[in-house]
Amino acid sequence: MTARDGPQDRYKAVWLIFFILGLGTLLPWNFFMTAREYFIGRLVDPEMSHSGNETNGAPSYLQSMFDNFMTLCAMVPLLIFTCLNSFIHQRIPHQIRISGSLVAIGVVFLVTAIMVKVDMEPLPFFIFTMISIIFINSFGAMLQSSLFGLAGLLPASYTAPIMSGQGLAGTFAALAMIFSIAIGAQQPESFIGYFTTACVAIVLAIFSYILLPRLDFFRYYSMKDKTEYRVYNAELETKRDLIKKDEPNGMEQNNSKIIPVHNPDEKPSVTVIFKKLWVMAVSVCFVFTVTIGVFPSITAKVSTVLGEGNRWGLYFIPVSCFLLFNVFDWTGRSLTALFTWPGKDSCLLPVMVALRVIFIPLFMLCNVQPRKYLPVVFSHDAWYIIFMIFFSISNGYLASLCMCFGPKKVHAHEAETAGAIMAFFLSLGLALGAAVSFLFRILI
Repeated sequence: MTARDGPQDRYKAVWLIFFILGLGTLLPWNFFMTAREYFIGRLVDPEMSHSGNETNGAPSYLQSMFDNFMTLCAMVPLLIFTCLNSFIHQRIPHQIRISGSLVAIGVVFLVTAIMVKVDMEPLPFFIFTMISIIFINSFGAMLQSSLFGLAGLLPASYTAPIMSGQGLAGTFAALAMIFSIAIGAQQPESFIGYFTTACVAIVLAIFSYILLPRLDFFRYYSMKDKTEYRVYNAELETKRDLIKKDEPNGMEQNNSKIIPVHNPDEKPSVTVIFKKLWVMAVSVCFVFTVTIGVFPSITAKVSTVLGEGNRWGLYFIPVSCFLLFNVFDWTGRSLTALFTWPGKDSCLLPVMVALRVIFIPLFMLCNVQPRKYLPVVFSHDAWYIIFMIFFSISNGYLASLCMCFGPKKVHAHEAETAGAIMAFFLSLGLALGAAVSFLFRILI
């Protein structure tokens, strides 16, 4: 049976499930990142609050460095566990890795929702929050890497729904935060509902994944070299033959249908595969190094010049930073479903990736507060919004393009390993971005 003769994705069910699973991979991190004002608000020094210096004095150390530590505690475990998954994905079935990660993430979010009503001192709360972020991103790394590896077995278009779902995750989290602000974010009850919403989304992802192996389209592409699928169909045909003819030679017909493309016991070489796709791997790494280097550690500290003393000041960061980034990032990721320019062998793609470095000084020269060294060149809100639009759409489009092209530069039986390698370099970019964000913040 050839891929052309294979089953069809009826009602785009497999595409939709991969979209929901992509949503589930980044939704937890985006809910934590978007709720930064809630976490920072609980890190107020009690002595400063009681003495009335809370508004006049500078923010505490935990408050001022929260974004940087949050990013670091998210991206380093993401890198470590993505690397770990590259070695264990051939030993532990993806069913255990994906379903187990989703359940663990759901439990952490449930605990986070409960902790909204628990009073804690700033330092213990800071430690608890960072531990939660480490757990969320450790399991998220396992989930993301396993999912990209699984998608690598399917046609190229099935990596796009994962990237698109991840883009929607940020948009969904930003809208949930804006809604919480609108109904009164100062009340703990609104954040209980906020974090519980993420739990509901994780449950939906779990049920979607349970349904996935039941779909014939997924079964055909996911089974190694189609051998298992051919055995599966051959057994059905053999049973029909036995019922009709009741002859013992039916198994001979079954065996003739098993035509493996290569030795299924032969493990793909990671080094050989990396040599084929290193340009795509390094490109996706650089895309996210630039992105996480300034988002949200720099971009979330930009102050509005139009909203001082009015409601726009309250919504400026949730809307202009998080919502705008995620909407246009999702747009960029979704564009790869319409066209994939430049091609996977084009030299223009890595050049476009390298040009994104210009966004680092552009955001550093916006109205980031507080600052010590650099001048404010782009003080108006409009400059910040324009930069954010191009920054986010280029991130989504170029990253999605690299992730789609990577597994398609290798042979079919190497696709799952290629997907895991691409996921590792994506996570490496996130970790490097988290590390350099400290330097960028100091330079301002």
